[in-house]
Amino acid sequence: MERDDAWHLTSDLRVEGGKGDPFAAAIRATRMAMIVTNPRLDDNPIVFVNDAFLRLSGYERSEIMGQNCRFLQGQDTDPNAIGQIRAAVDARRDIAIDILNYRKDGSPFWNALYMSPVITEGGDLHFFFASQLDVTDRVDAQMRTQNEKEHFEREVARRTRELSDALAAKTMLVHEVDHRVKNNLQMVASLLTMQTRSITDPTARDAMKSMLTRVEALGTVHKRLYQSRDVERFDVAEFTRELATDLVRGSGHAGITLHLDLEPVEVPVEKAPPVALMMNELITNALKHAFPGDRPGRLSIRVHPDGRFFGIRIVDDGIGMPPDVVGARSFGKRLVESLARQLNASLTWQPGHPGTLIEIRLPRETPGAKDST
Repeated sequence: MERDDAWHLTSDLRVEGGKGDPFAAAIRATRMAMIVTNPRLDDNPIVFVNDAFLRLSGYERSEIMGQNCRFLQGQDTDPNAIGQIRAAVDARRDIAIDILNYRKDGSPFWNALYMSPVITEGGDLHFFFASQLDVTDRVDAQMRTQNEKEHFEREVARRTRELSDALAAKTMLVHEVDHRVKNNLQMVASLLTMQTRSITDPTARDAMKSMLTRVEALGTVHKRLYQSRDVERFDVAEFTRELATDLVRGSGHAGITLHLDLEPVEVPVEKAPPVALMMNELITNALKHAFPGDRPGRLSIRVHPDGRFFGIRIVDDGIGMPPDVVGARSFGKRLVESLARQLNASLTWQPGHPGTLIEIRLPRETPGAKDST
């Protein structure tokens, strides 16, 4: 009975070609749910429904005929999707859209709706043809994927916040340590200064002054670390600028011109103290021995990257190193050589014609660490 009704209704469409129209035959026989509506009648009612649509929706044909398609909508149907369908009807154009519909028993399903106007050669709109396909499994899978993606993004964001907070706390604690170490070194430097003033023996006083500059160099390291945003890296170039400027100014020798050629070089923070002590020793030595009396001169310092290494070049145009100094095993020279071994650095002293040239080549990373280049 139902099948006979479907054939009868198709004949009543009165499209060109009548009962033999292949379009009518196709929509009667296909397993895809299809309906036809008549926009020439009030509220654009359904005038044909095939058996596949009845199986999809659960309704009887008598419950559907003459109804507008909105009876498939429910409480969770997206108003935006409804608006898009209405706009397509008003504009007499095709539309393909996934919309949440409801069966007769109230169960929801995702409907892949395709709707197209049937327009005559003269431009008259006769019908709207619509096919429906239950794509609930596909949409549910997409929603699960989207929900999992959103959950993952929330977890990543949460974890990122936790790591950022932990890094901020670590940075704050390390900076506080560096600040306190800097303050303590300043106190030690003040005590050494006071003690130096009470020493009458020139040799002992010079030794105390040398020790004071080493303590001050370490204080400069911790000051820079305290001011840095990165608690794991140390900027050799900026430290060199501050150290050399302070040492030349502190030497009291107005005739010395300081020339700096510094390229950014960062090393692991654990390298900072030995690098600082080495540079302090070499710069102090040049200021002490290269320009005796009021002899004017030029002190040049270069820091530059060299692949996995970096170089430090200290050149003065002073009187040069006396032979007895070159071969001497002073505390300062032994300290520099010891620091070079600790840093796996190569160190060369040679005449500068005039003056002295010192070349240092150091690895940028500690053994086993990842290269930053």
